[in-house]
Amino acid sequence: MDKKDNILGVIGGLGPIATAYFMELCINMTDAETDQQHLPMIVYNTPDIPDRTEYILDNTKESPLPRMLELGKLLEPQVGCIAIPCITAHYFMDTLKSQISVPLINGVQETVAHLKENGIQKVGIMATDGTIQAGIFHRELENQGMLPIAPGPAAQRDVMHLIFENVKAGKPAEMNRFASASADLRSQGAQAVILGCTELSLIKRDHQIGAGFIDAMEVLARQSVIACNKPLKKEYACLITR
Repeated sequence: MDKKDNILGVIGGLGPIATAYFMELCINMTDAETDQQHLPMIVYNTPDIPDRTEYILDNTKESPLPRMLELGKLLEPQVGCIAIPCITAHYFMDTLKSQISVPLINGVQETVAHLKENGIQKVGIMATDGTIQAGIFHRELENQGMLPIAPGPAAQRDVMHLIFENVKAGKPAEMNRFASASADLRSQGAQAVILGCTELSLIKRDHQIGAGFIDAMEVLARQSVIACNKPLKKEYACLITR
């Protein structure tokens, strides 16, 4: 095995706090007793990458793809696999995979697979407008025979407010909006709710959100540890909150 096979590359900065938390998750999930047993990472923290949601909703805006591809090419000779701790950026996953020779870990596919392994059939999605409208989770859930459930218009506005006006703006999360959005999804029959944006991961980190949620960034971190041949702590075997 090549030494670089155990090194994780990270296309980060989308946004910066989420990238820092992703690194923390990888460290916390690794069953290590010394510094030397932890997962090596090469991280490009690049907040200047154009906004993913803006481009998905309006293709006349600047595309983030060229910058992401540039960073992937820089990582390619140095790492065994690459993670992108931004779920909306998974919109570009197929194109990136076709042009980068090392494996890219797909947080969307891994999240859906984890839900299926745990017997979930009806899945709510909390994510950006770009992720929802592009059907990033919808397609994968349907491909696996599961029912995707999107928030209603008012609930989706709450989700976007939490992501952009609260977390990205460095302000406290308005948890009444979180509760309202999740209640909307539960009322539609969701057995579990995907936190499908890395800013929502930070809300889970800082607040007690209750049972029946799965954080896509936690899944991405978990799979990154496994892909780089590091041992996983037993408490991360199931990532659906209980």
